[in-house]
Amino acid sequence: MLHDLAEADWTKREGLIALRAALGAENIRWVGGAVRDGLLGVAVADVDCATKLMPADVIAACGRAGIRTVPTGIDHGTITAILKDGPVEVTTLRRDVATDGRRATIAFAQDWPQDAARRDFTINALYAHPETLEIADWFGGREDLEAGRVRFIGDARQRIAEDHLRILRYYRFQTRFGAALDEVAEDACADLAHTLKGLSRERIASELLALLALPDPHTTIARMRQRGVLPVILPEACPPQVAALSRLIAAESVQGIAPDPVRRLAALLPPSPEIAETVAARLRLSKAQRGRLVAAAERGPDDAANPKALAYRITPPAAIDRLLLGGGDARALAGWSLPVFPLKGGAIVARGVTAGPAVARVLQSVEARWVAEGFPDPARIDALLTEELARIAP
Repeated sequence: MLHDLAEADWTKREGLIALRAALGAENIRWVGGAVRDGLLGVAVADVDCATKLMPADVIAACGRAGIRTVPTGIDHGTITAILKDGPVEVTTLRRDVATDGRRATIAFAQDWPQDAARRDFTINALYAHPETLEIADWFGGREDLEAGRVRFIGDARQRIAEDHLRILRYYRFQTRFGAALDEVAEDACADLAHTLKGLSRERIASELLALLALPDPHTTIARMRQRGVLPVILPEACPPQVAALSRLIAAESVQGIAPDPVRRLAALLPPSPEIAETVAARLRLSKAQRGRLVAAAERGPDDAANPKALAYRITPPAAIDRLLLGGGDARALAGWSLPVFPLKGGAIVARGVTAGPAVARVLQSVEARWVAEGFPDPARIDALLTEELARIAP
């Protein structure tokens, strides 16, 4: 059963009330994810606004009301209003003039249903009046939302032809909201999976990681593999790797460790640093994400022997990845902070070692023993230093 939108906290935000006053209630509608999630009783972060006003008029009206604006996507009709309780994207009603699967040429419109018709799924084409909160629904989105059904607006193949990324968006929304499969959508995504090759790697990576960040995407990922969609974007993810994702999700749940999309991506790859490097480059991952992926691929049977030592060597997040992926227990690292090795080179020189490479060797040796012993206190470090100096004494 859907909730009353008036119960949603976001509808009472002071910034939205000020924006409504500035632009006029009849000129705007709250739209998309905030309306959808509000009806589901889910917490809402971002709110989007559709408007009949032209971008220049939005800027002028906000200026008169003392609301700062940023022309974040003015070529496509989007102005971001900077409000006290968070920014809101205000987009002029649009219609598609031409599409090529990657980008659209748009024209401005004055018709709410026309704007709704260019959206992807029925559950994302719900418009709420900013005062009455009455829902405008031209495509059965409320019924689909209540039934847990993710359905394309109009012809699924046409919607995908307009923007190929909608294939991956379908699977993400199906994972989050779907209770029953829409066979028409499933068949369209499978038949047109090859069109994903024409998209930028960054867009694919963004959608794939967003899907993997959801609580339990395993069933969807397995279905994408079976229907031939996953091999187009991630051919390395063979059935054993899909099974590894299932085990990882279970381990995260049992050990109370938050899901991580990069860790889950690592589960979908064979444990090969070379493959991890290739995939990271292909998906244009950030340097930090690439490092995590490669470190996870280097996992081995000895990782579980001393989790904190592993974390000290490769960072706690990377160690948690490797432990979970390898079937180990990462709970010892939850909330654990790296200790700082207190011994400095000057203390070694003061004990009679000539400054230079010898100091570095002693420092490394003592640090290795300190880590192996579980990071003991300074008194033990001093004892370790004494033992090491005795060992190298002529």
